[in-house]
Amino acid sequence: MRRLLAIPFVLLLAFFLLLLLRPADTSDQKNPAGGVYVGVTFSLNTTSEAKLLVDRVKHFTNLLIVDSGPVSKNEASLNEICDYTVGAGLNVMVYFGKFDQPWQIPWLDTAKQRWGNKFLGVYFYDEPAGSLLDTANESLNSNPPKTYDEMAELFVSSWQTMPGLHTMKTRPTPLPAFTSDYALYWFDYLAGYDVVFTQFGWNHTRAQEIALIRGAAKVQNKTWGAIITWTYDASPYLESGERLYYDMVLAYENGAKYISVFNYPKINDFGILQEEHFLALERFWKKITTVTDYSPQEAQTALILPRNYGWGMRSPNDSIWGLWGPDEKSGHVWNATRGLLASNAQNVDIIYDDARFSVEDKYSTLYYWNSTVP
Repeated sequence: MRRLLAIPFVLLLAFFLLLLLRPADTSDQKNPAGGVYVGVTFSLNTTSEAKLLVDRVKHFTNLLIVDSGPVSKNEASLNEICDYTVGAGLNVMVYFGKFDQPWQIPWLDTAKQRWGNKFLGVYFYDEPAGSLLDTANESLNSNPPKTYDEMAELFVSSWQTMPGLHTMKTRPTPLPAFTSDYALYWFDYLAGYDVVFTQFGWNHTRAQEIALIRGAAKVQNKTWGAIITWTYDASPYLESGERLYYDMVLAYENGAKYISVFNYPKINDFGILQEEHFLALERFWKKITTVTDYSPQEAQTALILPRNYGWGMRSPNDSIWGLWGPDEKSGHVWNATRGLLASNAQNVDIIYDDARFSVEDKYSTLYYWNSTVP
């Protein structure tokens, strides 16, 4: 009888020893405070380059954005990179500029099955509203819209119906659609994007971009992020490690759910990321994974712009929808924006007059573009 009792005891002891000796499950470490995703883009060409980057950042990020044109057209390479990324414990998002390969649409329908919740969605196209703002005179010169309302309707309806974004939204299991932009985020969301990244770059005012993206996401019940892009148009392209850390903290404290770094072109084995940038990412990762009470800044004041007023707002002379110059409203909008952001930037969102969305219950103070603001 004693020998029979000893056998289960030995098995039980062995079981507990296995539990103790098993490598720790790091999955929880890949979910920082508030569910924030932090990562870099892979924008080079080969699987070996992707694996090198994953191995370098996997201990202090939880996201890789496969942002490579050549890889987006190579099914075997894309699968290998996604497999390796997920196997390293990271989440993955993939870029497609368009769906022009026969394997891509079926691939969309199997990605979630293959990688589960580690596959976050598709980064489709890039800068949809911003690129229109800067090229509309060229692309629409044959039959341009006559009013702001017509232009807004054309932009939104085109994205909702043409192949691409529409393709993703009509799959048996619709996939989350991501993009990044530098202007008119409100209309990107209306077009069907679930998540838009504002670009922190050399020519962008952080406070204004946060106010615009955060306001659009809040009112339309969407999600926003930030991607740190070029500061210079030549090497080293990216800002310093110290500035990068500051920008990531700024996005985090203002409620960005996705924070990433655009890592292109190749000036070293990893892209443009250098040791100071890896150290900044590691420092930021430590900050957000050790925080005990994450409470991002939420604006209580909103500035309401005119309906469908697609003014770029990058300067007083910026265009409206890329088709018209500044009008009689532009000066009022510019001054109201500068005044509110100067007084308390983190407490201000910028939204649009749109009867489809209720805003009175979302903000304690509302200013219209032609109001007198403090």
